[in-house]
Amino acid sequence: MPETVRGPVADLGATLMHEHVFGLSPEILWNWPDIPEQRDVEQAAAKLEALRAEGIDTIVDLTVVGLGRYVPAVQEVAALTTVNIVAATGLYTYDALPPYFGNRGPGSLFGGPDRLAGFFVRDLTEGIGRTGVKAAILKCATDRPGMTPGCERVFRAVAEAHLATGAPISTHSHEPGGLEQQRLLAACGVDLSRVIIGHAGDSTDLAYLEELLAAGSYLGMDRFGLDAITPFEQRVATVAALCERGHAGRLVLGHDSYCFNDRFDAEVVRRRHPNYHLLHLTRDVLPELRRRGVTAEQIDQMLVANPRRILGWTSTSPPPGTSPRRTPS
Repeated sequence: MPETVRGPVADLGATLMHEHVFGLSPEILWNWPDIPEQRDVEQAAAKLEALRAEGIDTIVDLTVVGLGRYVPAVQEVAALTTVNIVAATGLYTYDALPPYFGNRGPGSLFGGPDRLAGFFVRDLTEGIGRTGVKAAILKCATDRPGMTPGCERVFRAVAEAHLATGAPISTHSHEPGGLEQQRLLAACGVDLSRVIIGHAGDSTDLAYLEELLAAGSYLGMDRFGLDAITPFEQRVATVAALCERGHAGRLVLGHDSYCFNDRFDAEVVRRRHPNYHLLHLTRDVLPELRRRGVTAEQIDQMLVANPRRILGWTSTSPPPGTSPRRTPS
C-alpha cells in the first residue's frame, strides 16, 4: 500500500502529484527569532480540507532537503486533515551541493563514499529522521544551468536509491532539460516509466513533450496557477492536445503550490499570481479541460489511475494499474 505521513493507505483517490505543505528557512528562524514564523498548522490543514471538499483526496508533498523539509510540522498538519499527504526524499539544488555533501564523496575535498543514496534509502525504508514517516517518492532537480556536477551527483544517488527500493522519481525540470535528465537516469539503469519529468507543463512545445513521452516517462503538468511562466490558456491547451493524441495515461496534474512558504511574501504572491493556490485546478482547470473535449475518463486517468500506478510500488516492482475510484466533480 502507498505510504503517507499517517502511514500506508489502501487507496489514494484523486491525487495532486506536485504540491508542498511548508517551505521553511530554518537557519533564518533559528538566528533571527524576532521574525514571526508563520508556519500555521491549523491554517495549512484548513487549506487541505478545502481541497478535500473539492474532491481531492491526496497530495504529494515534494518538499525535500534544500526546500526546508520539516516532517514533524507536516505530521501536525496530517493529524488535522483527512487529506493524505505523501512525503518525498531527495535533495533540491540547481548547482552546488550543501557543504555537508559537497565536501564529502567522489571528487570532493575529502573524498570517500557518497552518502546521499544511503540517506535517501533510509528515508524510504525506515523513515525520515525520528518521525517514522516513510517517504514514497524521490525528488531531484535541474534548471537553467543544466546538469551541473552537483545535480549529477544527486541524480546518480536518486537513481541508486530507486534501483535499491523501486521508488518512483519526480524531477524539477526546465525545458529542454528533461531530455538530459532522462538520458542520465537511463544510463544509470532507471526504467524511465518510473519517472515523472516535473514542470513539463511549462512547455508548449508538443514535439519536445512527445519526445519525453516516447522515452516512457510521465509528464508533470503541475504548475497550474503560475501564469507568469506559462499562461493558463496555453497550459490547458497543451494538456488538451496531449489528451487528444492519446497521452492521458502519462500525464499527472498539480500546482507546485505551498500552504506556507517563508521565501515569498504571501500578499505579494496573491497579488501577482492570483490563481496560484490549491483550488485552482478543481475550480478552473478541470472545467476548462472538459470544455475543450477532455473526457471524464481521461481526467480520471490523470488524477487517479496514474498516481495510483506511480505510487503503488512495493519492493522493486510497481503493481499493475487498477480501476479508478473517483474524480472531482
